[in-house]
Amino acid sequence: MPLTFLTADGVFEADDDTVLAHDDHDRWRRPYRPGPWRVAVAALMLLVSAFMLLSTMIIAFAGTWDGAAVCMAAALAVIGAALRLLRTGLWVSRTGLRRVGFFATRSIPWSEVHELRTVQQPVRWLGLPRTVQGQALTAAGAGGTRLPVLLTDHSADFLSRTEAFDRATDTIGAWAEEYRPVPA
Repeated sequence: MPLTFLTADGVFEADDDTVLAHDDHDRWRRPYRPGPWRVAVAALMLLVSAFMLLSTMIIAFAGTWDGAAVCMAAALAVIGAALRLLRTGLWVSRTGLRRVGFFATRSIPWSEVHELRTVQQPVRWLGLPRTVQGQALTAAGAGGTRLPVLLTDHSADFLSRTEAFDRATDTIGAWAEEYRPVPA
């Protein structure tokens, strides 16, 4: 059974001549695979939730329904957080870019993206407040307005995976070339 949420749509085959390697360009797709840090934290959260569900069952068999309900709600919250953590990242489609965060999602149409650039700048390490020098994929909007940083090489998806970061930025650049309107 293929796990579609773990596949990268930007992976190229040796005999493939197309830049965008899938058929339905209207669906939102992540152009890279989730990194090992993100997957490991989500797996650990799902393991903890399994123990929480087991304790829910034990509490329910003991007859304390209020405690079982609280434990069940906490387990479902941990499962939801793990799934949301796996969905965070940058997604692309024919309509634009979508930056999915843990608490908020922002969509940017291709018409508002005038330039994508990889720059050296201080970036957050694994999303924590600590910053280190690294690369970031940034977008410039109309009139030079700066849009939020799209990707960094020190995020949970690309830490110690510079080749994957380069492939992701190239794939996002290919999407931009394909769907961004040409300025007149």
